Amino acid sequence: MTETRKPDVPLRRGWTTGACATAATRAAWHALNGGGFPDPVTIRLPRGETPAFALARTAEGGGWARAAVIKDAGDDPDVTHGAEISATVRRGPAGGGVTFRAGPGVGTVTRAGLPIAPGEPAINPVPRQMMQAAVEEVAAEFGVPADVEIEIAVAGGEALAARTWNPRLGIVGGISILGTTGIVLPFSCAAWIHSIHRGIDVARAAGLTHVAGSTGNMSEQAVKIRYDLPDFALLDMGDFAGGLLKYLRSHPLPRLTIAGGFAKITKLAQGALDLHSSRSEVDLAFLAETALRSGGDDALAATIGGANTAAEALAAAKTAGVDLARPVAERAVAEAAGVIRGAPVAVDVMIVDRDGAILTETADG
Repeated sequence: MTETRKPDVPLRRGWTTGACATAATRAAWHALNGGGFPDPVTIRLPRGETPAFALARTAEGGGWARAAVIKDAGDDPDVTHGAEISATVRRGPAGGGVTFRAGPGVGTVTRAGLPIAPGEPAINPVPRQMMQAAVEEVAAEFGVPADVEIEIAVAGGEALAARTWNPRLGIVGGISILGTTGIVLPFSCAAWIHSIHRGIDVARAAGLTHVAGSTGNMSEQAVKIRYDLPDFALLDMGDFAGGLLKYLRSHPLPRLTIAGGFAKITKLAQGALDLHSSRSEVDLAFLAETALRSGGDDALAATIGGANTAAEALAAAKTAGVDLARPVAERAVAEAAGVIRGAPVAVDVMIVDRDGAILTETADG
């Protein structure tokens, strides 16, 4: 898994897919009522901000109007940055209110456990609320009923979705329309943590009793093979051990396996909950002390204390005949249990080398 480093400069915030869909909806609905396409179009976000969005494309025909906005994620490395998000609006039946459809590139929910029911377009509750509020405001302006069908589409959304959690969450056909504030904070990693939470929700709804949180592709493949887990039991934890463990504390599952490389698991054993290299680092003194407690001598401890990397420390312990991986894994289990705080979740840890071989695991099977 490649790491994206946060620049040491002020970062520009961006807009969620939900905010973009709302802007496109407002512009299209305004045009359908004879008022033309406002460009830029201003919307109100849940916290009261009123950003304006330029329109990338407009079209209209008999009984429908369409507007599109290009998503600007600011300086966040968001997979949907630059995507064209469009809304096509049509008048709905009297008294029908606002209804939503998934256009090309927007997914459909197929599994229980998500905020949206199976069979519904993958447009989350807050974006739905934002679009409904925009429709009602324009309806009041023109004195018409707020009975509208909104179809949201994302150009290339199905290909984008393959780079997200959607396939594992049971969202097929495209991306999700997301956002709780309308704003993307650069490098907040909120979308990743949101996906971890939704993965847990889906696993719980499906009745799974065992899930795995992995730090990268190699450890994920190892734990999948070891326990024959389905894809939707595999939680792409990445560096966000805290995001995973804290959510499981209040949304428990019977068993969690945390799988990762030696360095990442060492950080967890030290008590770090964000395992990114820019936010935590391996404490070689911790590893030297662990080696001493595991039967190593002072010479080994000195070698480990002066090592350049965790991998070098592990290799030195192996040469000396000391199992350093096992006590690190056991300590990581203890740290994870401390975050779980007594919730009914049995946690075990697996450490995997760079070739995908299991170095140690704290569970029997």
